[in-house]
Amino acid sequence: MRKWSAVAAKLSCCRIVDDRRPGNHSKRIREGVSDRGGGVRSWGEAAHKGGAKAKDATMKLTTMTQISIDGVMQNNGAPTDDHPNGFERGGWALGKGDDGTRTFITQTYQRAEAFLFGRRTYELFAGSWGSIDQMRAHPIGVALNEAPKYVASTTLTAPRWDQTTVLRGDLAAAIGELKATPGGELQVHGSGALVRWLLKNDLVDEMTLIVIPVIVGLGARLFPETGPDLALDLVESRVDSKGVTIQVFRPAGRPQYATV
Repeated sequence: MRKWSAVAAKLSCCRIVDDRRPGNHSKRIREGVSDRGGGVRSWGEAAHKGGAKAKDATMKLTTMTQISIDGVMQNNGAPTDDHPNGFERGGWALGKGDDGTRTFITQTYQRAEAFLFGRRTYELFAGSWGSIDQMRAHPIGVALNEAPKYVASTTLTAPRWDQTTVLRGDLAAAIGELKATPGGELQVHGSGALVRWLLKNDLVDEMTLIVIPVIVGLGARLFPETGPDLALDLVESRVDSKGVTIQVFRPAGRPQYATV
């Protein structure tokens, strides 16, 4: 973890504030703020790599999002997270994948050197993976709790999860500096608005979509009706025994459109 402490300390245009609440380590709030190889990885190759943390020349930013057939990503895992906002179709991804898919998801988390979140996803994860003993003991919880966590937010001032740094100001510069550090993955999970912003700003190296065979019919979508366009190269693809599709893509510039 020394490498990440050094990164947090040297980021430019930053003001460091310590949150020394009882029972927590000091948390620093930072203000001021590719792998482009070809070819398609086989599923066997991906499974063989497992949770090993690859050491590339520079940090690779990857995203992983569970979506429905109609593109909904809202409240996929728990039935009650968004009840206060009137969303009553939560938990639509629970139990939908087979053992291979669950292993893929777990090993993806275990590869991470650090995690990057939007504020809302961060608070949901902090209240579950970061707080509930049974979830903290799960391999995903262990990976999340042991790694540095970064949050893109202009409103979060007192993060409650250990090893959390809040990014404000020039977000592109801050993420660019994180990506310039040697090796591993900076992973984004959920965080739809952040994922779209990262794609728009050409900061994503790989994007994983886990497509659940269900039509939710309403809710926040990963890609709304309007937004930036992007061509994608397929790196890896798999369909599990329950119909869940895993697709890994690399951004490939703007699409080519037909001309009249």
